Amino acid sequence: MPKMKTHKGTAKRFRKTGTGKIMRAKAFKSHILTKKSPKRIRGFRQETELTGEQAKNIAARMNH
Repeated sequence: MPKMKTHKGTAKRFRKTGTGKIMRAKAFKSHILTKKSPKRIRGFRQETELTGEQAKNIAARMNH
């Protein structure tokens, strides 16, 4: 059976840490920022961890 290929759309959106956690960027950062508070916009900079079933599914698609 041939090797599994990495799903490139997934690879661009998620990253794996050294300890194996799957990290994602936060949503709502791209536009209509004028009505959002500076504190809220700063909060969008931090990545957040995927957990549970979502993390398993994404890890299978990342394949690295």
